Amino acid sequence: MTPVLIVLVVLLAIVVVLGLWVAGIYNSLVALRNRFKNAFAQIDVQLKRRYDLIPNLVETAKGYMKHESSTLEAVIKARNIALAASQSAAANPADGNAVKSLLSAESGLTGALSRLMVVSEQYPDLKANQNMMQLTEELTATENKVSFARQAYNDSVMTYNTRRETFPNVIFAGMFGFLPAELFKIDDPTERNAPKVQFA
Repeated sequence: MTPVLIVLVVLLAIVVVLGLWVAGIYNSLVALRNRFKNAFAQIDVQLKRRYDLIPNLVETAKGYMKHESSTLEAVIKARNIALAASQSAAANPADGNAVKSLLSAESGLTGALSRLMVVSEQYPDLKANQNMMQLTEELTATENKVSFARQAYNDSVMTYNTRRETFPNVIFAGMFGFLPAELFKIDDPTERNAPKVQFA
């Protein structure tokens, strides 16, 4: 073998090894992106269930809360905005702006639902209504499922973002179009404030 041929074989081997290494980085990022997209799909299923429950909840409350029409309308409006944002985010969970829009819409919906629940406390007949109790229980169960799905999604996003941002993956992630993913965190002021305890 001539020295030129040896150099060519060595260079070819280096190129093949580098190609396999880059392919491994690409494949691991694809797998992690698909994992967080699947985790978002689980959130989406629970959000759709929640969106389906809300009109029934409002319809049940309407009969009792005749003077609270603005509260009921606010819930329906917030639900419709959240549903549209959810559909947009579900189309591409890797789109950070769509996920941010969904988070904003979900914060609005959570606030509107909280106001509805506070106002409904003022109507004892409504609280005692079997449909209202069942819908509230289903909504609470769905909220719990959303929380679990959100935790799984956020874990997947954290793993993806960490892998995407570590060296040497960070060099290739941008070239291959692997953008950062958004965590699913809803800003609910009631979650951040500790409850106040007062003794009479």
